[in-house]
Amino acid sequence: MNPENLALNVAMPVLGVSLVMAFARLVRGPNLVDRVVAVDLIGTLSIGIAGVYAVATHQAVFLDVAVILAMLLFLGTIAFAYFIERRTER
Repeated sequence: MNPENLALNVAMPVLGVSLVMAFARLVRGPNLVDRVVAVDLIGTLSIGIAGVYAVATHQAVFLDVAVILAMLLFLGTIAFAYFIERRTER
């Protein structure tokens, strides 16, 4: 079994199931922090999906997409941490 088939046949279903579970946490909540962590996890899983797809198809363009998405997610996480910090100071 070559690595491309292994990536598509094992990693993609695992990432897909994880994505569905993270989406369920996003919908169920119960509070804002849980939902933001779920959105962050969905973004991280999307990075993983882009990386696996890039390896499986030999297209490095998807790695660029993953890096840009990672930078945006990092900025979003920092912004949310700042929001939580400001909210607890009041």
